[in-house]
Amino acid sequence: MKTATQHLLEQHNNLRTKCLVYTRVMGYHRPVESFNIGKKGEHKQRKHFEERRCE
Repeated sequence: MKTATQHLLEQHNNLRTKCLVYTRVMGYHRPVESFNIGKKGEHKQRKHFEERRCE
């Protein structure tokens, strides 16, 4: 069974645009879609760092 979100995405699929995600690799930025299968898996497992504000 489809969720409401899935239904809306399918309904408006013609209005959507492709979004490229870039990440920093060895000192330069590369699109994630150009990674090999192993690097894509490693990228999904990364933990994102959020810096807290100093008070």
